[in-house]
This record gives sequence, structure tokens and C-alpha cells, in this order.
Amino acid sequence: MKKLFTLCSSLAFLLMASGAFAQSIPPSILRFHQRCILIDTHNDVLSELSMQGYDISHKLNTGNTDLPRLKEGGVDAQFFSIWCDGSYGKGTAFNYANREIDSLMSIIKRNPDKIVLAKNYEDIMHDVHHHKIAALIGVEGGHMIEGRLDYLDSLYKRGMRYMTLTWNNSNGWATSAVDETGHRDSLKHLGLTDFGKEVVHRMNQLGVMVDLAHVGRQTFFDAIHTSSKPIIVSHSCVYKICPVPRNLMDDQIRAVKRNGGVICVNFYSGFVDSNYQHKVDAFIAEYRPQVDSLKHLKHESANDAVFEILTPEQKQSLRPPLSLLIDHIDYIVKMIGVDYVGIGSDFDGAESYPVGMDDVTDYPEITAALLQRGYSKKDIRKILGGNVLRVVRENMD
Repeated sequence: MKKLFTLCSSLAFLLMASGAFAQSIPPSILRFHQRCILIDTHNDVLSELSMQGYDISHKLNTGNTDLPRLKEGGVDAQFFSIWCDGSYGKGTAFNYANREIDSLMSIIKRNPDKIVLAKNYEDIMHDVHHHKIAALIGVEGGHMIEGRLDYLDSLYKRGMRYMTLTWNNSNGWATSAVDETGHRDSLKHLGLTDFGKEVVHRMNQLGVMVDLAHVGRQTFFDAIHTSSKPIIVSHSCVYKICPVPRNLMDDQIRAVKRNGGVICVNFYSGFVDSNYQHKVDAFIAEYRPQVDSLKHLKHESANDAVFEILTPEQKQSLRPPLSLLIDHIDYIVKMIGVDYVGIGSDFDGAESYPVGMDDVTDYPEITAALLQRGYSKKDIRKILGGNVLRVVRENMD
């Protein structure tokens, strides 16, 4: 994940354009979808395209996201992820966060008729009313404040409206899901430190949503018990369906309801489908020499490397059905109700998504699938954006 697979993305674009995977959605459903307020809480296009020199002002033949396609997919508000990996530390992470925000501001400045920075509920509704995309900022990884509350304040002033307490790497005050499950013995602390709780309190004071995607279980419960406002899980799925450390267990899902927060489901195949990584591992074993060579040359993960080797047909065979993604929404709704689930696609942050979800133009597929499952239009409006709007409003008032 967190790497743009240009060949794979280009294939997805061509298949989308040709209609190879697109279902025939009745015009009445498309009209209903466009009338809904759609908010996606996680998209990595800034780090994966904009920071690499691509101009998302125009329709591209790579990646999952650009402004024309966001509009075509009915996206009203987009949280743009500000991200760097754990190799960025003191003296570099905060600066890189600001460079990514600069890239977003440049896009907004060049396209004032298409996209506007939003900082609260009222801004979002104003932008929707004027048919512009509301751009919001989510910082993915607490390491980007470098252990400084003044850096937190600075990013807030620039527009940050949620911060993910950790990425896959732990920081000095919060531990990640990856580390709590895979490197527990090497951790200097578990969960939130006293300073970590200060960070959560300061986020509550500022009106920055506390994002608990990526965090370990101990950090999750420490943070949700510390926060005085509803939290957000910006891009995670259900552990019971796909048991990976990044997904939420049942007690975590119930805790989100008690807190009044929202869980935004992630489209990444590896979080949707429990068989996905097994299938990827089989290809890695089959192409081991080539994978090892690419890993050495490009410092890539095995998943990254094998996706440069696979044929389009092989990549397609790895993708789960869209129905499995809807199963994650169903699971959350049946457990805690329809008021606590939203959309956090992770577009441009992963190598594979369910069949039919090729880019941001495919959001109507979600609406059609939910209608097919028997969801009411009122409940679909909540899932597509209403629930996130509620949490935004309760944090930022």
C-alpha cells in the first residue's frame, strides 16, 4: 500500500473507460446518487500523484483520482490525506506535511471554480450549495507533529481537521496496530502516554477530529476514553470478516457507537477480503527471484514488487467482489446501527480494490449495491455522508 502502481492504475482507467467492469446503473439511481452528499474521508492522491508532479486539475490516465473524476463520481467533500512514512522524523516530517498542504493549496488556487478549502460544517454545506468540491485536510500519522503541540496548532491553522494518531509506525506518544501486534516486545510503551492524552485533549479543544485508523488496540481504547468528542476511524474495515491488525474488532466497533463516532470503510482489497494476501503471497512465491530483485533495486515491499510483475489478468483475479465490501457495511450496521458508518476509500493509497471500484467515478456502484441490499434512501444518505457530517459538526462547533 501507499504506493502508486502506474501500470495497474492505468489498466483500471482503461477498463473503466471501456465499461468492462461497470455495471449498468439506472438513470434514476444515478440521479439519486448525485443528490446525496458524498464525503470520502481518506484519499492519498496528494502524496501519490500531486507530489510526483501530476496535475489533478485535469483528467488523468493514471491513478484513481482527479478533479473531473471526483465531480463525475458525485464526491461533494474530500478529505485529502497528508502523509509521509515513518522514515520522516524530527526536522523532516512536519516540513513534508506543509509541503503536501502547499500542493493542495496550489490546486485550489488554480481551480477556484471547482474546489474550495473547507474548515467546518458550514463551509462544506456552502461549497455543496455552490456545486464545488469541499477540500478538507486529514494528517495521517501523529509523527508529523514531531512531538510538539505547537506543530499541531500550526497544522490546524492551515486547515487540518483530523489527525490519525499513528500511521503503521508508532511515535513517541502512541502505538500503532502494526507495532502492537507484530513488534510488541520492542515497544517502550503501550497505548497513549500522558503526552498522547494531551494531544487528544488539544485536538478536542481545536476541533480536530481524533482519527483511530492505524492505531493499536491499546491506543484505540486509551484515545476513545480520553476524547470528549466523537472520534472518526477514517479508513478501516471489520476484523471479523477480514482479520488483519488494521481492522476493527467487535468491541472496538461497539466503543465507536458509545462514543458517537463514525467508522469509514476502506476499499483496499487486503482489508476487505481475508483471502487476498494469501493469493498475493502465492504469486510472490511463484515469482520470487523477480520480486527479490525489484525489492533490492527499488526498496519496495514484496506486494509492491509483485504488482509490477503480474499481468492485468492476474491482478484482476486478486480483486474481491464488490458485495464483500458491502458486507463490511452490513456488519457494522447490524451491530451498532446505520448512524455510525461512512466511506473512507483509500483511493490512490493501495494496489487493489474490489471489482467495479476502479476510481472515484465508481461511487454510484456503492449506492446501487446498497439499494439492492434493501437500504432506504434515508439510510444511504447517512452512509454516503450524513454520518460524517454529524461528527464534523460535533467536533468543530
